[in-house]
Amino acid sequence: MASFQLTVNGRDHHVDVPAGTSLLEVLRNDIGDKSAKFGCGLGQCGACVVWINGDPTPACDTAVEYVRGEVRTLVGLGRADALHPIQSAFLELQAGQCGYCIAGIIMSAAALLRDNPRPTRDEVSAALERHLCRCGTHQRFVDAVLAAAGSSTGTRT
Repeated sequence: MASFQLTVNGRDHHVDVPAGTSLLEVLRNDIGDKSAKFGCGLGQCGACVVWINGDPTPACDTAVEYVRGEVRTLVGLGRADALHPIQSAFLELQAGQCGYCIAGIIMSAAALLRDNPRPTRDEVSAALERHLCRCGTHQRFVDAVLAAAGSSTGTRT
């Protein structure tokens, strides 16, 4: 076992886990934050995306010993009484279906809007390209991101 100190959503956590344990396992099993999901385990599907120092990063293939700085998950993006605009848009437009991939998609979308408050449809599509959704609701995701950005093209048709 090795000891690691992590800051997740503004709170410090001390965990004792074997070296090589994924950040996703630590978040879910040791810290109790179940928002990021296990999808492929290879960092390719996007279900486990969290921010590390503001950068969208797959948590499933990031070993805890390599995490430096602040980790932010969907739990730390907004609060029930003050949702992040992207969370509100996803709810309002009912962008999700089963919801398994949503946490990672919202984290990537929020990073896009932080860095580019008025993205085009193509820019949103490119930012969410790495995310897999078996339900086929990608266009609703794009619409929700555009709605959160205040774009008139963000409405469903």
